[in-house]
Parts: sequence; C-alpha cells; structure tokens
Amino acid sequence: MTHSLTLEVPENIYQPLAKEAEAKGRKVEEIALEKLAKDEPDKIDDPFEKFIGAFDSGAMDWANRHDEYLGEKLNA
Repeated sequence: MTHSLTLEVPENIYQPLAKEAEAKGRKVEEIALEKLAKDEPDKIDDPFEKFIGAFDSGAMDWANRHDEYLGEKLNA
C-alpha cells in the first residue's frame, strides 16, 4: 500500500534534491523518497568531529554521544 504525502520544504532543502534529480534524470520526489527511506541520515557537519580521537575523554562513547555530554554540562 502507498500513501500520498505533500510537503513544503525550504529552498535550501529543495535545491540539492532538484540538482540531484536533474543529474540523474529522475523526479525530485523519487530522490526525496530515497533519502527519507535511508536507514542512516546524511552526514551532518559537526564542528566537534575534528576533535574525535584527539584526546582521551575517558568516555568510550564520546564520539557518538558528545552532544549529549555537552548538553548535560550546560544544564548542570
């Protein structure tokens, strides 16, 4: 079964989809659906990524949970 879904997206989201669709000769909707169906979200520009592995934080999961740890410190 399929369902229709209408979305309004900002220009900065739409334009990369439109460019990719044009380059691949496909519809924007097809590209958007593929991205929505992905198991993993597209890589997000993380300013702390350059520090991963640069020092011993003492936390084995710091690379994956650094936002959570920083949030805890801000709320403390």
